[in-house]
Amino acid sequence: MPSIILILTIGVIAGVTVGIQAPMASVIGEKLGFLESAFIIHLGGAIVALFLLITLRGGNLGNWREVPWYVYGAGGFGVLVISAVSFLIPRAGAATTFVVIVAGQLLIAAFVDHFGLLSAPVREFNLFRLVGLSIVFGGVWLTLK
Repeated sequence: MPSIILILTIGVIAGVTVGIQAPMASVIGEKLGFLESAFIIHLGGAIVALFLLITLRGGNLGNWREVPWYVYGAGGFGVLVISAVSFLIPRAGAATTFVVIVAGQLLIAAFVDHFGLLSAPVREFNLFRLVGLSIVFGGVWLTLK
């Protein structure tokens, strides 16, 4: 398992990246529309990924048939996320939007972990996780006030 410092660093970088991407998507959504925002964001991401794959000479893309068919729906979830962010930020603010989204992520993540869904390692729901999620949802409630 990677070191805790590496995990925290990558997590914080990803969080900062999403924190910057979402308001940018919101601007596109306000000017053009929610689906247009999702399309532009995903097109930009596809172009960057294509450039990186060309640089890496395709990486492991040749193994695409080994991936279960249902996980290809992940792109559709991305469209929902970008559309929701584009809609919510102008109406609720960035902090409230992220708190609510993160709360939803933690809720489904605990479910996925408990049952080991989508190839996740099983991490049973216990009292510590219940307390942690309760604190998070208390924070959501306070943020929405």
